[in-house]
Amino acid sequence: MDPQPSRKRLPRKVREQQMLDAAVQVFSRLGFHAASMDEVAERAQVSKPLLYLYLGSKEEIFSACIAREADRLVNAIGSAALNRGDDPADRLWHGLTAFFSYVAEHRDSWVVLYQQARSQSDSLAAQVARSRSEIIDTVTELVRQSMEAPARGGDGSDYAALRRESAAVAHALVGAADALAEWALAVPGEQPQATARRLMNMMWIGLERRAKGEGYHAPEGAAGSDGPGAPRP
Repeated sequence: MDPQPSRKRLPRKVREQQMLDAAVQVFSRLGFHAASMDEVAERAQVSKPLLYLYLGSKEEIFSACIAREADRLVNAIGSAALNRGDDPADRLWHGLTAFFSYVAEHRDSWVVLYQQARSQSDSLAAQVARSRSEIIDTVTELVRQSMEAPARGGDGSDYAALRRESAAVAHALVGAADALAEWALAVPGEQPQATARRLMNMMWIGLERRAKGEGYHAPEGAAGSDGPGAPRP
């Protein structure tokens, strides 16, 4: 009788990535508390002692999943947005398309990052917050560039106001992208490019009008109609 073929020994880094892939799938399907190390080991096709040896406890594995998936998302958006020429609109479009493509192609990662990690410990929520902050910083710079022309030639207060408004718009845009991602996952046939176009149609038209110096004025007498800190027209 021929001896059974031995399992091919993989480099540790490769095996660790396979274990993390399995863990993301299990956490996405069952949630952190219901997931077991036995299930992760079984899906990764490794022994439970090896899983503990390579990646540590369930909490440590979940943290490693968060760190890896957050880095992948940030890198996907940054690479797409920052390597697409000088036009801020084009760069934002590619960044949004990369974001929605990532969500569509890595549904398990999205579930772990944005539906589960935030409900766990403060340290895990902080990991997600850091990745979100990096994304917001990238979007803030793109928004600032699109609105910069009216502020050129102004004083320092003009630039400070521009930075503040750009950051506010970036937070709103990223929040809208999160919400649209959830919506798109529930809509059969929705393509990432279509979702990105929906958000661009809503946000970029407004940014172009702001770049021309236009602005909304609340009805006269309304609270905060033209109070301190209101965006300049």
